[in-house]
Amino acid sequence: MRYIPFLSVFLLLTSCYNIERNCVDFKTGKFYSEVVINEVIYKSTFSRTNTLQIEVYEGKKDSSKVRWINDCEVIFKTINPKNMVERKDIHLKILTTTDLSYTFEYSYVGETIKQKGIAYKK
Repeated sequence: MRYIPFLSVFLLLTSCYNIERNCVDFKTGKFYSEVVINEVIYKSTFSRTNTLQIEVYEGKKDSSKVRWINDCEVIFKTINPKNMVERKDIHLKILTTTDLSYTFEYSYVGETIKQKGIAYKK
């Protein structure tokens, strides 16, 4: 019985925490991103319009069609896939935002393994 006031205060404080996500600010523009996989940092630059994303990674350009599910989730479909892996669509979800960056997670559509990264607005 004596735990009820402490539990009430705890629930009140934790339920008021909101993660800021101004995803609309990152739907279009020029960006730089970093993804860490197995302790290796992969860097790329990309520009995104409402319907197209062009990414440059290790000197190679890759273009994808962009389809927004909602303000914070998008599906990328490679325009000219060169192999079976590139034929798979990628689902990206913006987790948090700041004024100049966003943290995201992504995976191939239908897969449970997700990678995380951060993108900075240029």
